[in-house]
Amino acid sequence: MVGQTPSTHDFATWEPLMRLVRAAHGERLAVPGGRVAGDIGQGGWSVPLPRRMPPLGRAAQVEDMQDEYDAVERVRNALFKDGIDAVSFTVEISRTGKTVLRLLKPSPAVEPGIGPHPGALILVEGSLPEPWHRLPDPVPSAVPAPSADPALLEQTLRERLPDAVGATKAEIAAAEARLGIVLPDELKALYQVTQADWEDWGDDYEAAQHHSKEVRCELSGLEDLYVAEAATRYCPWQFAAMEAVDTRPDAVVQQVVGSPGWIVFGDNGGGDRLAVDLTPGPRGHTGQVIMLSHEESVGAALVADSLTDLILDRPSAEPARREERQPPTVAWVNTSSLGSIEAAVHPGLEVLSIGVWDGAPLSLAPLAGLPRLRTLTAYVGTLADPLEIAELTGLEFLELGPKEWRVLIDAGAVPRSLSAAAIEVRHGEDPLAVADLANELLALWDRPPIIQTVIEGDLGPVA
Repeated sequence: MVGQTPSTHDFATWEPLMRLVRAAHGERLAVPGGRVAGDIGQGGWSVPLPRRMPPLGRAAQVEDMQDEYDAVERVRNALFKDGIDAVSFTVEISRTGKTVLRLLKPSPAVEPGIGPHPGALILVEGSLPEPWHRLPDPVPSAVPAPSADPALLEQTLRERLPDAVGATKAEIAAAEARLGIVLPDELKALYQVTQADWEDWGDDYEAAQHHSKEVRCELSGLEDLYVAEAATRYCPWQFAAMEAVDTRPDAVVQQVVGSPGWIVFGDNGGGDRLAVDLTPGPRGHTGQVIMLSHEESVGAALVADSLTDLILDRPSAEPARREERQPPTVAWVNTSSLGSIEAAVHPGLEVLSIGVWDGAPLSLAPLAGLPRLRTLTAYVGTLADPLEIAELTGLEFLELGPKEWRVLIDAGAVPRSLSAAAIEVRHGEDPLAVADLANELLALWDRPPIIQTVIEGDLGPVA
């Protein structure tokens, strides 16, 4: 049918892009075995093509790369039609124009990575890193701050927003039933004044801005209230495994990923969430207002001792922290941080990252027997003997270079305690070899593999 979008697996879909790749990388492709790699998805693409510089004084425009844009869009349209979110590819093009294109279709057990390489391999379906399982510790002595005053809060807001429409008791009760939690009195008072129905303002930006100014945040409607449990704070395994929960005895806010007592009610206008905290730290107050940063995956920061303080612009009275030197639960050994593995070792160590290293390869023997060690990442070539990993029986996440993984696989020594894994790759690593290695690891847990598809075509000789 004329105008029908071809399939992702039709060479015609890729031909315009392959011609651009050949024009840009002719010398590399002319070498036997020479390949070019890239990736294309619905959210963007990374194809090694040269960028044309825009005229002096003008920002780059789509028109400056129209040929690339059109070629990539042709592929993306095919991906969308075939229900594929993204693919990585490698291509070999002979001097005669014979083209061998290999597509790597992501596995549902593999998170997106950087460029054409896979991200974390999820070896146990549905698994999450240890911090995502941590709940806040009970603090039976916690009480509301002395400044909490629902009546004053309501009076102040009625003066500021005389025309606001509040929620009914029935609507508040319905929100509580949906959340499975009783809203604190201050939050009820807030919604009894204004239910923050943004549809009432339509396109009146000034009215919406005025409302946010008076309630000191971009207030969510009752139907948008949610409990910020750990599951609501997504982070890729590869990064989440590097986090740790560390709530000190003098903490005001418990530094967990999420809590059944964090009720998110608004936004600060910059993407950070504001929540009423019903599970405060040992020195906090029930009902204090906290901020969950969009740039962080663990913990929260105190904003106000109470919702009343937030509305009345009162500063929080956060107590001074005691200076207690404790060894870190997350340690970094590299040329600019700790100078040895021994310096990182202590019973509370949970995460160890070995980075760029100028000295002799390191032994992992000092780590044996550590009760809480769950994450180990090691840069390529930094380990004296990868088989020492077999002594680390509590690992849930392991990231190694291809050679180190090869040693473990060939020896049958890949730790069975793992829930996820990752392959540390250097720039220029062959995506096909990395995908094959990933599939070997996935097969050990009977997980779905990365699918490789070969597409052949002929671009003809260069004109």
